[in-house]
Amino acid sequence: MKLPRLFSLCILGLASLLPLSRAAESHVKASLVAADASIQPGKPFTVALRFEHDPHWHTYWSNPGTGLPTSLAWHLPPGFSAGEIQWPAPHLLKDNSGGIIGNGYEAELFLPVTITPPADLKSGTIVELSADANWLMCDELCVPGEATVKLSLPVSAAAPAPDATWGEKIRANVASLPRAEAGWNVTATRDAKNVTITVSPGFAEHRVHLPKNVYFFSADNLTAYDQAQTATDDGRGHYTVTIPLTTDAPKNATKLLGVLTSESGWLADGSLRGLRVEAPLTASAAAVTVNPLASPVPDVGGSPTTPPPASGLGGTLLLALVGGMILNLMPCVFPVLGIKILGFVNQSGHERSKVIAHGLMFALGVLLSFWTLAGVLAILRAGGSHLGWGFQLQSPAFVFVLAAAMLVFGMNMSGVFEIGLSATSVGGELQTKSGLAGSFFTGVLATVVATPCSAPFLAPALGAALALSTLESFAIFTAIAVGLSLPYLLLSIFPAAVRVLPRPGAWMETFKQFMAFPLYATVGYLIWVLAGQTGDETFQNVLFGLVLIAMGVWVYGRWNAPGASAGRARFGVIGLLMLLAAGSWLGWPQNAAAKSAAASASGAPEVVWEKWSLETVAKLRAENRIVYVDFTARWCATCQANKKLVFHNDEVLKRFKALNIVTLRGDWTNQDPLITAELAKYQRSAVPFNLIWKPGQDAPTILPELLTPGTVLNALK
Repeated sequence: MKLPRLFSLCILGLASLLPLSRAAESHVKASLVAADASIQPGKPFTVALRFEHDPHWHTYWSNPGTGLPTSLAWHLPPGFSAGEIQWPAPHLLKDNSGGIIGNGYEAELFLPVTITPPADLKSGTIVELSADANWLMCDELCVPGEATVKLSLPVSAAAPAPDATWGEKIRANVASLPRAEAGWNVTATRDAKNVTITVSPGFAEHRVHLPKNVYFFSADNLTAYDQAQTATDDGRGHYTVTIPLTTDAPKNATKLLGVLTSESGWLADGSLRGLRVEAPLTASAAAVTVNPLASPVPDVGGSPTTPPPASGLGGTLLLALVGGMILNLMPCVFPVLGIKILGFVNQSGHERSKVIAHGLMFALGVLLSFWTLAGVLAILRAGGSHLGWGFQLQSPAFVFVLAAAMLVFGMNMSGVFEIGLSATSVGGELQTKSGLAGSFFTGVLATVVATPCSAPFLAPALGAALALSTLESFAIFTAIAVGLSLPYLLLSIFPAAVRVLPRPGAWMETFKQFMAFPLYATVGYLIWVLAGQTGDETFQNVLFGLVLIAMGVWVYGRWNAPGASAGRARFGVIGLLMLLAAGSWLGWPQNAAAKSAAASASGAPEVVWEKWSLETVAKLRAENRIVYVDFTARWCATCQANKKLVFHNDEVLKRFKALNIVTLRGDWTNQDPLITAELAKYQRSAVPFNLIWKPGQDAPTILPELLTPGTVLNALK
């Protein structure tokens, strides 16, 4: 645990022993306010936690330095969901002696949150929103604060009018939240002790608005919050800010995250106090990096004003070429290496022209793929999108398709099935064409799997490519492609180099099967990426979808083996197509969102689970609420089946909503002594375990392990 956090927790613990907590409300008053006077079904709306700080008292930002950030625990009606707190640009907090004590806020503060209501809300009803707010407030001493804030809003089919009291203030607050701004380009470098941020205008210097008192707030503790920063400017809008690193700053950090503030704003009208920074971080010796969130803005003449890297375009092209060559050794591309090596071994002894043709086809696949990526990036950037290298991997659907393709390739190299067995009898010409197509596709695959990796020398070149003109960008992408394919081109052009490779033989089968495992490792990595892009249920479907795809490939290999009859081979193809279709439909990441939208459109509400605790149960029972408790675990297959069978049932969901039932979930995925003790009270030692607390009853209704909609509905009668 870092010392500032440890210090904060000590303060919080000591403060809880002081008789000052009763006076907390006199130092910071909390309330929940809305931007609009009403809400519409299915339309997201904005509320804000409003703080009124007493003079000299403050609360803290998301990265507080010393202290603790404010938190909200929502209690929303069924079907509602709340986003994260949207943090305004912070201020530097100092003690009476001028020492820096953290990052936070004073005076009046609005912390906006976006709430999404269900689509089946009835007009004319009143919705009550509630949240438990917790914060730490400090002056000369620190006191923990807490409050349950509530807000009632009417539901209306008509477009809402702004709230007469708070609407204008909240909208102004949201408009001023930190964001990336295309008018300013941000680069970042580091050495052993400091991070240096360079800010330059993305438009003509004579039109530059000159910000004042520039200061950087780190979002992830990479830089020291309590050390002095050095900021200089040249009077024309070019700023340099130097910030000391923390003592435990990671050596391999590749991004600088935070907010760059200016007391006079970053826009010409004095607005936008905070500029969001998400910039690649490179060593100071290779400080060629551009904020990927900021696009170059044309000058009056229309040409981009973002300058090329300090070493010039020629130096950047050299870096791109070397970086592309080194990509061959990166773990992303290495699995494809086995496919290409086997191709060269197979070609040994062939005519030189055919060997060269295969090398050229591979290089063509790499080049066309890089040009396609460069073209898509150029088109999307021209439309105002802020994208960086590897943008396609931000699409769960693309990652799923890539994972499935790598899984199929791995199973092919493991010998589960063979591609093109029937083509071998057609003739040498067709076989040659298939081989050339295979070399081309291998080049495409090498490019696709290269995007997650950023080899040495390549990150600066990519950063420059994303900021320079379209023509220069294409030149850099071309250099990377040539570097990636150059080793294979050299092996193809010089026959002596190919003859160095071992001759075809039985060892090739062993080598091919061994090289399947790097492909499976790539599949594992892509699945890990999908886990961060999808929800629990969607991710579960992704895994089962990949299993069905693997099963389809196995069926094809099992029933389409050499010498199989026409009927048997036909069954293998049909089985492959059916299982591929089923696996793709089940695992496609967008399907879950579509199903959720369809459920909302059908009028069936969704269950919103809150965390189980003995205190929560006691509180809800005291309010005469019906409480449904589900003790579950991710590793419990029966638990997952119960959820799908019962809590996707429209009749069950409508009954829960009609009775205003509170649903609590005790997650036993990891060991939890409180849940273990609660299960033991009912002579249980396993999950699933579901029970219902009803008003006026001293003991809960215990449900069976295997649930059906009828079982739950009968228990609620």
